[in-house]
Amino acid sequence: MGIEIIDPKAIALREKKRTVVMNTRKLHAWVHYYPYPGDHDELHCHNEDQVFTCFECECAMRFPDGGSAVLKPGMAALIPGGSFYQLVNSGDGPMIMMGHRSGSQDNVMIIDYVTRQDVRKSGGPRLRRGAAAEQKPA
Repeated sequence: MGIEIIDPKAIALREKKRTVVMNTRKLHAWVHYYPYPGDHDELHCHNEDQVFTCFECECAMRFPDGGSAVLKPGMAALIPGGSFYQLVNSGDGPMIMMGHRSGSQDNVMIIDYVTRQDVRKSGGPRLRRGAAAEQKPA
């Protein structure tokens, strides 16, 4: 396998959805695109460590204890496997982030906070529209 070079922002702006951009047996990476302020996923965790890097807008990361952290462009966050979190577009435009996780995409578990069940078979924590997006066309 050769070296892969990508432009995460260009991919996000072209695809306008979560897109897997790299996948090997030891690592996979994807680009997140949350178009509207308030867009979010559900509180969940994964079975492997991961790193998020913010490229555009800002992302509020919310945690079950009520805590939160904000990623601005150029900032990164490490989330150890088993740590529950939620991503929210807390900026005023489209949020673009890239995530990397150890292991292959094929072995990912997505554990819902409420049920503690792997929801991967049903598509995992899907993007939810924020209040501001409900007034805009999809």
